[in-house]
Amino acid sequence: MIGPIKNNEQYEEALANIYTLMQMDISADSKESDELEVLAILVKDYEHVHFPIPKPNPLEAIKFRMEQMKMSEKDLSEILGYRSRKSEILSGKRKLSLAMIRKLNEILHIPADILIQAY
Repeated sequence: MIGPIKNNEQYEEALANIYTLMQMDISADSKESDELEVLAILVKDYEHVHFPIPKPNPLEAIKFRMEQMKMSEKDLSEILGYRSRKSEILSGKRKLSLAMIRKLNEILHIPADILIQAY
């Protein structure tokens, strides 16, 4: 019987069951497939509460996304409008304005909730 995960022992057991089910060749509408889906939901909820992933620093998110998109700092200057602003922002001397956040969200696809955090 599958039930809520209330402690680390149950969490580890659920992970082991997920691993076992994933090693099987199960069909999409089978009992095992449903069990795997329910276990995955329970594990995700447990991890969300007990192992939360913090949001990244806005500046690190910008740098990471630029790297992913193979963009240069010159490209960022074009997004933000001025070369000096780019340097001030990346060094943490200047905060992002609402207009900058909107452009970064639109062009780099960084979620606004990441960009509006204090840093």
